[in-house]
Amino acid sequence: MTLADTPGARPVAGSTTVHSGAIFDIVRDTIDFAPGVRFDREYMRHPGAVAVLALDAQERVLLIRQYRHPVGHTLWEIPAGLLDIDGESPHLGAVRELAEETGHTAEQLRTLVDLRPSPGGSDEVLRVYLATAVTEVAGDEYRRTDEEAEIEVRWVPLSEATAAVLDGRLTNATTVAAVLALAAHRTAGGDAATLRPAEAPFPERPGRD
Repeated sequence: MTLADTPGARPVAGSTTVHSGAIFDIVRDTIDFAPGVRFDREYMRHPGAVAVLALDAQERVLLIRQYRHPVGHTLWEIPAGLLDIDGESPHLGAVRELAEETGHTAEQLRTLVDLRPSPGGSDEVLRVYLATAVTEVAGDEYRRTDEEAEIEVRWVPLSEATAAVLDGRLTNATTVAAVLALAAHRTAGGDAATLRPAEAPFPERPGRD
């Protein structure tokens, strides 16, 4: 059998939105798991997200540093954002987030890794793209304001980022997965051309058509 996650949502007997938030909703589903077995599960209904691991010719990755209030830490992360613009393709959303958060754009984009960060409590699916041929955007079109004004942008050698992940100094889940995925891909002799295209089918999200 191929090592792969398999779709197959169990029947939902009822669904209720128990909290409607500004970005996320909390949903309670009643699941007919098996004959005679029914239970409720509450989870975060998430719009989905994309992230970008930008890589330059010196094998450096582009990281940003920003404050994350729920964990009370300022974290080093890769640029990321929600799929919250109707009709926007995920890979185009990724390019937009890269520009908005770092002031950079990329000529080439490939799919690096797909994640379900917390499948026991959220339906979020997140795709990380590898961006190459990265250049700085001219002008001040992407000047950051408000809380994003504090964002710090830094190019970091991939080897340094990998060591920081393994030492426990970098803990953002998306960043950890992206850095280790790229390091593993490089160790196996892969390059950007051997990754899936940016337009590869986005992972299934049951109930989202």
